[in-house]
This record gives sequence, C-alpha cells and structure tokens, in this order.
Amino acid sequence: MNVDAYVFTDEDELKEISEAVTQLKNVASLPGIVKAAYGMPDIHWGYGFPIGGVAAFDANEGIISPGGVGFDINCGVRLLKTHLYLSDIENHLEQVIQKLYESVPAGVGSTSKKFNLKDFRNIIENGVKATIGMGFGTPEDLKFIEDNGIITPANMEDISKKAYERGREELGTLGAGNHFVEIQKVVQIFDKKIAEKLGIFENQIVVMIHTGSRGFGHQIATDYIQLMRNNFKNVYLPDKQLIYAPFKSELGQKYFSAMNCAANYAFSNRQIITHYIRKVFKEVFNTSVEIIYDVAHNIAKLETHSLNGETKKLVVHRKGATRAFGPGRKEIPSEYKEFGQPVIIPGDMGTASYLLIGTDESENIAFSSTAHGAGRLLGRRQALRTLQLNDILASLNKKGIIVKSKSKKTIIEEAPDAYKDIDKVIKITDKLRLSKKVAKMIPLGVLKG
Repeated sequence: MNVDAYVFTDEDELKEISEAVTQLKNVASLPGIVKAAYGMPDIHWGYGFPIGGVAAFDANEGIISPGGVGFDINCGVRLLKTHLYLSDIENHLEQVIQKLYESVPAGVGSTSKKFNLKDFRNIIENGVKATIGMGFGTPEDLKFIEDNGIITPANMEDISKKAYERGREELGTLGAGNHFVEIQKVVQIFDKKIAEKLGIFENQIVVMIHTGSRGFGHQIATDYIQLMRNNFKNVYLPDKQLIYAPFKSELGQKYFSAMNCAANYAFSNRQIITHYIRKVFKEVFNTSVEIIYDVAHNIAKLETHSLNGETKKLVVHRKGATRAFGPGRKEIPSEYKEFGQPVIIPGDMGTASYLLIGTDESENIAFSSTAHGAGRLLGRRQALRTLQLNDILASLNKKGIIVKSKSKKTIIEEAPDAYKDIDKVIKITDKLRLSKKVAKMIPLGVLKG
C-alpha cells in the first residue's frame, strides 16, 4: 500500500465488508494515489474498486482506472420538486404512475427516439445544453445539474462504433436493475432554513430519477479495459480488474474523453426523462416540475483540492460515491453557494431517501465525497434464491407503495431486504459530516425496469 485505507462504518458492519476492504487496500497500492483510499458507509464489493470507493491521483504522476468509475458511467440521481402536497395527489397516484409507466421507456433493452449521428455527437460532446436545444427542458435547468450538465474534454472520435450503436436508441430510457423513477413524499425536515432555500417542505411531492449511461457507458468501459490490458501487459496489479493508464498518457486521455462522453450522455438521459415526467404532471395536475439538483456517482473528475497546504489538481475517482462540496466552491450554483452543494442519497423501492448538503469537513475527510445509496446486502442471485415475489409485493402494498415494473425478476433483485439499512448509512454519513441531512422522503409510487 502506498497510502492508508479508511472505511467510514460501524463495528457491526465490518464483518460484512471484508472483501470490499481488501479491494480498498488494493486501490491504496496504485501508483500516484494521494492521501488515502476511502470507503463510504455504503461500501460493498465491486469490479476492481469497491462500490462506495473514493481515491484521488496526482494529475501529473497518477493514473485513471475504468474500475474506479464503473461500467455504468455517471449513474446518478436527480431530484425534482413540485408545488403539490400529498393531499393534491393521493387520489390520482395510480393514474400518475400508470402514465409514467407508459411515458418512460424502462427495462432491459428498452429504446427511445433514435438519434441521428449529428444529434448524438452534439449531445455527448455538449451535454444537456444540446439536449435542451432539441426541446427537452429550459436553459434554467443547466444551473441545477452537476457541472452544468457538461464535462470536457469529450470527443466522439474516442468512442467505438459499437458504443454509438448501443447508445443511440437508449437515450431517454430508464433501463433495469436498481434504476427507478419514484414519486415521494417529504416526511421530515432536519434543517428548516436550508430546506426553505431549496424549496422543500413537509408533505411535499417530489420525484426522484436514478439512472445512468445505459449500454453506451458499459461499452465504453468494456472497450477501454481491453485497450488498457493490451497496452499495459507488464504492469503489476494486485487485481487485474484494477487495470489503468497513466492519466497523462494518450490512452489515459482518450479514456477520460470517452468517459466524459458517457457522463454527458447520462446527464442528458436524466434530462429527457425529466421532460417526460414534466409532461405527465402538466397533463394530470397542470403544475410545473423543477430540478433541485442532479448528482453523478460513478465518475473520475479532474478537480482542485488542498493537499498538505497546497492546491493540487487531482483525478478524483468516485465509484458509488457522490461529490459533496461545501459552501463557497465555484462549482456550486449561486443559489446554493452559501450553504453547500445538494447531495441526493436514495434508498431503493420501499425505503426512505434523503436530501443532504455538502460540508467543509468533507473536503478535509475524503476529497468532498459522501455515500451514494444504501449499498447492497444481497447479491442479485442471492436475492433471487432467498426472497419471494409475493412477500415483497405484500410488504410494499402494506406500506401503500404502488410498484410498476417491466420485470418480476427486477422486483425480487431490488427488494428492500437486498439492501443495507439506509437510515443507518445516513446516520453515519451525517455524524461524520461527510454530508449533512436536510430532508427525508418516502416512496409513494415506483417505476422500475
């Protein structure tokens, strides 16, 4: 190990995460890593890097690793607010969920509008600004998306034909797995002042979107893992899934560009789905839907951070982790700058989700990073072996949660019992000031693939 490895958890959790801790120690051995490798409170085993893993590398001497980003590049979460109370929607909930089910393509292999080559290039190179120019939203939306919905450099020449073919029909689709659209009710406010500035109040109806770059990002990860293995056969790796390229190398820069293309795709994917949601709420309630914030949680970012009293450019890998900048950072929208960047940490189908904000302390702890979700407790195969569909549906029904899914298998794989206790994850996150909780939401209706 070149640096130490830290895990933010409690004693009870330690015995459940031994494989992930081993992976984190392997990450700490990579060249150019600075300060330490970190495991967030939702840490669990992943490809190469653990999910819930954070590591920063010197931009001049360090590396970039697809395993530190993941296959679903810029899988992320967007939180939308309405002006509706629970009483405005409860008699229309089934109707709204059904209309969303009909409007948002979901499930394995789901497709949407087929984008031509010119429009596709424009989206992946220019992000949400290009998507808005095609009629999916308003310029005001850009302020409330991480990086204003565009990360550069992003050059289509750095992606394969196969990635383009996989991606061109999936923009504006939810996909499957743990991705969802969820209608939620705000049930608890922890910081009234900040909640008011975010436009959040008790019994308010909000909508959460969780999805990423679909097959496009997956193909880019697959392509570059193979290219790196072909080009760096003689590098020592404690785990071959940690294959990397020096960040400043030609291949490292090409992957960075391709990854940014996938990130822009994912931001645009959530933007198009937002457009569909807005149409449904306008039709049913004649009301507007606004973006609170959109965060990425599978990405490598070139950022400036303080290191030993010096400001350094670092390549910060967050895999299953969320950026959590504190007050004053230039990257934060002016409306939020005085109190910090919004952070969205979802539960999964039947459990609570949380809205938090970044803190100054988080910069000193783990490069302004925080948890991204509950974290899996059971693998998907294990869930299929041990959980029963009827029991899951009965439990959700008892809570008054409506579920629409393209697949019964997905409901079992993504059941609440397959995940860690989100309240516990948030308690640790808030106590350590990785981010500070603002509001708690519970699901009313869930759309899954």
